[in-house]
Amino acid sequence: MSRTLEQWLSWQSQLHPAEIELGLDRLRLVWSRLTSSSFDCPVIMVAGSNGKGSTVALLESILTAAGYRCGCYTSPHILRYNERVCINQAAVSDDQLCSAFEQVEQARADITLTYFEFGTLAALWLFQQQPLDAVILEVGLGGRLDAVNIIDADVAV
Repeated sequence: MSRTLEQWLSWQSQLHPAEIELGLDRLRLVWSRLTSSSFDCPVIMVAGSNGKGSTVALLESILTAAGYRCGCYTSPHILRYNERVCINQAAVSDDQLCSAFEQVEQARADITLTYFEFGTLAALWLFQQQPLDAVILEVGLGGRLDAVNIIDADVAV
């Protein structure tokens, strides 16, 4: 049964475990089931208390203007979930997200994931499917245990 983006997001929000298991081991395991390789391009991680979104937007604009093809993952979204995952400054489609969510669901099996972890893995999987020159990841609220940290960044801002 195929789901719409709204159905996927609603379902993910209900999956949230009663207790969150801290650490990145669960995510690394699911990620290893999704792909056997790391990114073939530089990964830029943006962290901090304030200005992450502005920094990500500036980096994305600079790299795109210089002719680089970028994947960009941010949160939260303002109007539509799709805004969180952009390729070349364009939000990915509902179909692309649904396909990524299906891949994550198959790979996770019985491993519990939070809403943010599910979305992060989907974004990373989508970036793996594209010929990108750079990936920009915004750290969410988790700091060093944030889901994006399953990827070893080449640069941290």
